[in-house]
Amino acid sequence: MRLKGQTAVITGCAQGIGKSIAETFAKEGANIVVSDINIELAQKTAEELKKVFGVETLAVAGNVAKLEDCESLAAKTLEKFEKIDILINNAGITKDNLVLRMSETEWDAVISVNLKGVFNCTKAVTKQMFKQRSGRIINITSVVGLMGNAGQANYSASKGGVIALTKTCAREFSSRNVLVNAIAPGFIRTAMTDALTDDVKAKLSEQIPLKRLGEASDIAKAALFFASEESSYITGQILSVNGGMYM
Repeated sequence: MRLKGQTAVITGCAQGIGKSIAETFAKEGANIVVSDINIELAQKTAEELKKVFGVETLAVAGNVAKLEDCESLAAKTLEKFEKIDILINNAGITKDNLVLRMSETEWDAVISVNLKGVFNCTKAVTKQMFKQRSGRIINITSVVGLMGNAGQANYSASKGGVIALTKTCAREFSSRNVLVNAIAPGFIRTAMTDALTDDVKAKLSEQIPLKRLGEASDIAKAALFFASEESSYITGQILSVNGGMYM
C-alpha cells in the first residue's frame, strides 16, 4: 500500500472526481478527510470509504471560499489524525456565460471557490506541513486553464490562476520538502457530463485525439502518482490528463 497510514484531506470529495480520488487513496491505505459543502453527502461518502476499505475517515462541512472554514478543516483533521500528509484541492464550481453577458456575481463566485479556495486551503495546511517538513499538495486545475474556452471566462481564469499559484507555492515550499503539483483534466465523465445529450458528447469526443471522454479514475491515478514516493523529485508541474485534447 503506497499511502498506508497517511492522512489525505480532499475538498469537494463527496462525489465525482473528488470521490474517485478518495477511493483510490483509501485503497492504498490512506485515512481520508472528506470535505464538502454538502455535509450529508460527505458523511455518506466517509462511511462508505470506512466500510469498504477499512480506513479511518472524517467528514467535515465547509465552504473553501471562506478562510475560517479552511482553518477549521485543518484543525479538525489534526484533532483526529495529528498530521496532514496530503491536500487535494479539488472543490470547484462553474457558472458559464459569455463575457458580455457574465454578471459580476457569476465572476466573483467562481473565482472565490476555484482560485481563492485553493489559496485558503493551502494556507490552512502549510503550517503543519512545514512543521512536519513533508507534505504533498495537489491542485485540480483544467485543460481550459491552459487553452481557454468560450463561455467560461471565469472558470478559465480561475483554473489558469491555480496553475500560476501551483508554481509559486512549489518554489516557496520546496525548502520544507512540501511538493506542490497540479493535474489538468480534460473532459471527464461525471454527473455533469452525463447530463449532456449524446450529440453534444459526440462533438466533444471529436475534439479529443483519443475520441472519448476520460474517466474520474484517470484523474485519481494521476493524483496517486503525485501523492506517492514515485514523484518525490517532482514539484511545480502540471500534468495534463486530457486524451491529447491540448498538447
